[in-house]
Amino acid sequence: MKKITAVLLAMLLCMTVFAACGQSGAASSESTSSESSAEATAEPTAEPTAEPTAEPTEAPEAFTPATYEVASLKGPTTMGMVKLMQDAENGETANTYNVTMYGTADEITAGIANKTIDIANVPCNLASVLYNKTEGGIKLLDINTLGVLYVVETGESIQSVEDLKGKTIYSTGKGTTPEFALNYILRENGIDPETDVTIEYKSEATEVAAALAETDDAIAVLPQPFVTTAMMQNDKLRIALSLTDEWDKLDNGSTLVTGVTIIRTDVLEENPAAVEKFLEEYEASINYTETNAEDAAKLIARYEIVPKEPIALKALPGCNIHFIKGEEMKEKASGYLQVLFDADPKSVGGTLPDDGFTHESKI
Repeated sequence: MKKITAVLLAMLLCMTVFAACGQSGAASSESTSSESSAEATAEPTAEPTAEPTAEPTEAPEAFTPATYEVASLKGPTTMGMVKLMQDAENGETANTYNVTMYGTADEITAGIANKTIDIANVPCNLASVLYNKTEGGIKLLDINTLGVLYVVETGESIQSVEDLKGKTIYSTGKGTTPEFALNYILRENGIDPETDVTIEYKSEATEVAAALAETDDAIAVLPQPFVTTAMMQNDKLRIALSLTDEWDKLDNGSTLVTGVTIIRTDVLEENPAAVEKFLEEYEASINYTETNAEDAAKLIARYEIVPKEPIALKALPGCNIHFIKGEEMKEKASGYLQVLFDADPKSVGGTLPDDGFTHESKI
């Protein structure tokens, strides 16, 4: 009887264990089934989006050296270029520059027309004339020289502009800055340049200096450095008036501009990067002349712009050599040309140049 009871208890215990195991397995299955169902109904994960690709930036234009035929008038505009000339001779410039000095602007005009000159330093009004004549065939790069004109005499009669009335005046620069600046100042002071004075134009400053030496009480309009040269050769000569000062007294909102640099448009468009390099090197040359007067004077004499170094050194302060570009250049040039146009449209080529006249430098 005891054995039968023990067997029954053992069988009951096994059945209990199996039942528990079955319930555990069912719970596990339900849990797995529930998780699977949750995964099935979950929102799909968004695919990662690629970062937008930046637009490629335009690479700066590669610099390729160029060779330029450069023309410059013998005087202040070339005085600011002497360091560039020396560096070019020594092979120390980025481009090759063959600089030729000329005595008159007409020679440069011909070179621009026949394309034997690429870059030139010329009077500001001539730049406007050439722009109109070539229908945009040249562009203005910079201003290199402001007012450099002076009235000189071998006497004491000229103390004001009004004192010029009835006099004979020798001058250079017919058709360029000296003529138009002098005529404008005369008219604004009530003097008719056609009837109230006699103006005799010479082709070069040396001829004017000779006339001053040969004539008593002679009066002339000369630019620096030729004023200083003439005064050191003729101790009777004195500066009577500065045309820059007389221009400023008129308070017309403009500046007397003498020399500018122009370039043929086709040359500019062929290699813009090389032109920018020229401007960079020319600006450095002008800055050298402004800040190293003694060294610059040696080079000015070496290139025979003036006869001797002491003359160059003494003349430099009155030469008003500056490098002006960009908006300031545009403002000064347009203001000056407006004054000339109002006085005589022919002085700027019949019409004022449009916005295409000036080059927008990137330096």
